[in-house]
Amino acid sequence: MATDSGLTTLLDLHGEILDQGNGNWVEIRAWSVDVTKEMPHGLRYSLTLHDQYGTRLMGFDNAHAPRIPKGFRYVGRRLPYDHRHRHASDEGVPYSFKDAHQLLVDFFAELDRVRKTLLEK
Repeated sequence: MATDSGLTTLLDLHGEILDQGNGNWVEIRAWSVDVTKEMPHGLRYSLTLHDQYGTRLMGFDNAHAPRIPKGFRYVGRRLPYDHRHRHASDEGVPYSFKDAHQLLVDFFAELDRVRKTLLEK
């Protein structure tokens, strides 16, 4: 894996649960794995926001390949497992993983957006 300024930070956050108020919480899991076609960066991760009942509200992970709808330009191609869930019922859309630093930036930007939306309800 190439040098990544956020990799140490991400790996250090493994196992952290971050209280977000109103019963919502963030769970961060990340660890090094062997490089594969599905995980070309040698990193397994799951960064998720949950409500007080444990329902995932949004997240970024690479636990499985994203489901690609028919007619989408990636149909028939093998994709890395990197994807994001935009809301509780989203089965996942591809996420272009650049490095761990950008993953953290993207996750926390999306977290801020979702938290703002939740506060408006």
